[in-house]
Amino acid sequence: MPILSALQSGTPGRQAPLLAATGASRTAFAQSMDHLIEQGLLERNPGFGHPLRPEFRLTDLGRQVAAIADKINGVSTEEDWPLLRRSWTLPVLTTLHKPSHFIDIKRRLPAITDRALSQSLKSMEARDWVCRRVEEAARPPRSIYTAVNSGGTISQIISSEVTFS
Repeated sequence: MPILSALQSGTPGRQAPLLAATGASRTAFAQSMDHLIEQGLLERNPGFGHPLRPEFRLTDLGRQVAAIADKINGVSTEEDWPLLRRSWTLPVLTTLHKPSHFIDIKRRLPAITDRALSQSLKSMEARDWVCRRVEEAARPPRSIYTAVNSGGTISQIISSEVTFS
């Protein structure tokens, strides 16, 4: 996400400026670039750059995703990045644009396991991105999860732009 955000905000598509903008190690950067190319979000800019120092540019899909990444980057802090880098944080936040029960979140994200969802919710709750409230009147008692603070802001940004099927 930092690479996409940096490209969206005008950082040149060469390795040195992107490394400086993202603060990533060379190995992590290379793996991220390969992944973004594989996902169809980035491509090598043909006719530009040296073969050993290629230049990259966003694809059409990459520009859409980079705009969302830039919005998230604008409302998050550096301390938020470790949580944002986790696999299920953004998909779970996408489902929490309104208060939801565990089973409702799971239905909206069919690929997630119970354990992964539980761990994701706990880590966001520890960071104060998600508030868990227990409905004790219901039998059995049920938890309701709501995105709050930074989590709520990010949830509102991405829920209107991203859907998972």
